[in-house]
Amino acid sequence: MATMLAKAAEGSVAELTHAARIEHVSKSFSGPAGSQLVLDDISLDVAPGEFVTILGASGCGKSTLLNLVAGLDKPSAGSIETPGGRPALMFQEHALFPWLTAGKNIELALRLRGVAKADRKPEAERLLELVRLGGSYGKRVHELSGGMRQRVALARALAQDSQLLLMDEPFAALDAITRDVLHGELTRIWEETNLSVLFVTHNVREAVRLAQRVVLLSSRPGRVAKEWTVGIPQPRRIEDADVAELSLEITEHLRGEIRRHGQH
Repeated sequence: MATMLAKAAEGSVAELTHAARIEHVSKSFSGPAGSQLVLDDISLDVAPGEFVTILGASGCGKSTLLNLVAGLDKPSAGSIETPGGRPALMFQEHALFPWLTAGKNIELALRLRGVAKADRKPEAERLLELVRLGGSYGKRVHELSGGMRQRVALARALAQDSQLLLMDEPFAALDAITRDVLHGELTRIWEETNLSVLFVTHNVREAVRLAQRVVLLSSRPGRVAKEWTVGIPQPRRIEDADVAELSLEITEHLRGEIRRHGQH
């Protein structure tokens, strides 16, 4: 049965031509050595319901780009549109409030969204079921494993009822097995909800396993160096031969970008 979120998403996705539109965006920061160009003339569209990964070496501006799309900062040049409303953002750290239960962390997002008090607990419980943490409403953060905390953080992001989910290396701090499980869970939730996802990572295999499209940023400053459409059917496994083959191709391009910009 489709969830309430999925039904809402399906209704609005049909009306959107894009979930995010990034047009000729550049970003500079001022420092002791003068102005530093971090992103240079990036143009990128995310289609409704599309899963896009942004890949690149450390320092290429991936997180900066995500912050700009989230509205946490403004571009120095260019424009960003998110017609479905303010995006939801999920970080590498879960950023849960330790004095609240799992359910109350989600309810906080629902309250900020304007959901009526009587509806918050049932909706929080539904979202916990969606991320397969049913029965965890009353658990404190310290009672949850790292993977469970990230599931709660994902449920809290989904509680914002946005058409676009931004994810900044959300599984980087997890062990390989937990990360593998959450890759599968994220794919399932994306398919059920029809959300658009913009996912930042430096892990090539993670990018290929998850995405419909992989966008490689160059380094110093970040520019769109190359894109790949991933035609491998879901569900995928990190060890699948097709995933490994495309990952190797992308890795060679990533190494080339690193060499070209003199990074080691």
